[in-house]
Parts: sequence; structure tokens; C-alpha cells
Amino acid sequence: MKLLTKMATLGMLFLLSGSILAKSVSIRADEWFPINGVPGSSSPGYMIELAQIILKEHGYIVDYQVSPWERSVESVRKGKFDCVVGAYTDDAPDFIFPQESWGKIESTFYVKKGNGWKYSGIKSLMAVKVGTIGGYAYSEEFDAYVAANKKSARVQVMKSNNALENNIKKLLAGRLDTLIESHLVMNAKLKNMGKSSDIITAGLLAPADDMYIACSPAKTHSKKLVQWFSDGLKKLRASGDLQKILSKYGLKDWK
Repeated sequence: MKLLTKMATLGMLFLLSGSILAKSVSIRADEWFPINGVPGSSSPGYMIELAQIILKEHGYIVDYQVSPWERSVESVRKGKFDCVVGAYTDDAPDFIFPQESWGKIESTFYVKKGNGWKYSGIKSLMAVKVGTIGGYAYSEEFDAYVAANKKSARVQVMKSNNALENNIKKLLAGRLDTLIESHLVMNAKLKNMGKSSDIITAGLLAPADDMYIACSPAKTHSKKLVQWFSDGLKKLRASGDLQKILSKYGLKDWK
């Protein structure tokens, strides 16, 4: 009798465990603070906090971990995980995107202080070594330039969880002439590294673009998730809670 009771209890625990696991949404991306930061920290990034609040209302928890961007996109594309954050539509055009964007971001060129180079079009890149991050989509023209020159010294593609920090170190060491990054992310990273006064902007690649949380094309529930994300963001904006979250990261509503 005791054995049967123990077996029943174990069975119930197993079912409960399965239920908990089934009620999670997995998010993967490389660290891109303040969009997404250190998993489990008090400041995991504003997109992660938005996802946590929205999904909690539907009885789900967020399983968020970092991995290199290309690996994150590919694993979500195959359905191993549910969503990525900080994506442009050009990053993963086959993904399922919400109607509401989750932010706007500009791709900006940066140089070491004292370097007078300025971006003035694709041709101006021919004179410099530029650092990029593997798998990122910047603009159609720039992406084509990267693809055509990635085997030359003109383009250096970094692929790692700390790709931006490594590019910054290469820039400061003179191994790069310029690097390209989102202004929000670059400002936060330079502040964290104590290098804000050592690196300056050198021109904008293109006007600000929308970014999103985007979900796997291989999962049937992705359409439901992105609808929740769109509706949830509208609700948080209307209540003022969106700005409260953004203020924690020193940001303002992009609309």
C-alpha cells in the first residue's frame, strides 16, 4: 500500500513537473543590453521584462538564456526554442513577428577618439577595417558589402556571446578602424566598460529601424505568442507600465 502511494505521488510530481515545463516560453539571444542582459539578474533587459509580464498574465514563465546570435536564430528557426529578442525583420524574415514593434534602434559607426574617419557611404568603408557581429542584419547595402569582403581584412566578423566587447577591445587596440553597433547597446556597453570617453560616433548607417521579439516559424503556437506580445504591449503602454520599465534602463517610449 505504501509502495502504491509513493508511486502515485511520484507520478503526480512528474505530471506537475511536465506541466510547469510545458508552461514556459524559451527565449534565446546574444547579450544586447539594455534590450536583453544577464539572465536571472535584476536587470535582464527591458524586452525580457516585457515578455515576463505579458506571459505571466497567460500563465507562462520565461526561460531566457544567452547564446551567440547566429546560433540563437538558427535554434529558434528549427523549433528548439520559441523566440529571439532584438530582431529586425531582415534578421530572420521567415520568423513570426508581432504587429507592434518593441523598440527602435539605429546602426551607428564608432571610432577611437582622435580618428577623423567618418562614414559617408559604402565607398568610404574601403579605406578602413570595420568590425561587425556574425548574423546581424544592418542594411541591405551594408550586408552585401560584408558578404563580399568578409574574407578580406576590410571586414572582421566577431562570433561570440561577448562579441561587442571583443570588437571594442580590438578598436581600442588599433586592430579595427571602426565598428558598427546600435547606439543604445553601444552606450550601455561603453559605460559598463568605463570607456565612454575613449570612443566617439562616426556617422549613421541608416535611419532608426523597428526591432521586435520574433518567434519560431516551426512552432504552431508562435502566432498566438506574437498576438499576446502585441496586445500586451498596447496594454502596458496605455497603463504607463511600459514607461516605468523603460525608465529603469534610462530609456523613453519610442512612439
